[in-house]
Amino acid sequence: MEVSLVGESLKFMVLGMTIVFLFLALLVQVMKLQAKLVGKYFPEKEVVTTTSKSAALAADDSAKTAAIIAAITEFKKNKS
Repeated sequence: MEVSLVGESLKFMVLGMTIVFLFLALLVQVMKLQAKLVGKYFPEKEVVTTTSKSAALAADDSAKTAAIIAAITEFKKNKS
């Protein structure tokens, strides 16, 4: 009885690929279940923003933008 090495290697390849595929499919399902459980028992907290805080940040951003523009303009004026 002679064993075909190519046939045996193909059997092992198919067996190995099947095991890896099943493991990955199981891993995906477990991760989905974990996401549902985390979402159910630990929901994300809602972020409450106030308008005065956002207005102050907008004013601060516009002041930074004006300072950057002034610095670039002064640099270009001194360079030429």
